[in-house]
Amino acid sequence: MNLSAPTLPVFLVSIILAILAVLVVYAGVKIPVVSGNTFITLLIGYVVLLAGNLFKGI
Repeated sequence: MNLSAPTLPVFLVSIILAILAVLVVYAGVKIPVVSGNTFITLLIGYVVLLAGNLFKGI
């Protein structure tokens, strides 16, 4: 299995999702979609980054 670097948009989406989840948990920021689903938001960010590494061209 060959891993490839994720493209910039994939990387940015995963980082933004992770930052939103961290802001909700540690800073107490209320974000309507993320506030009730912080673990799922963080998991989606990780899966996006994983897909960017596993599949070339994403």
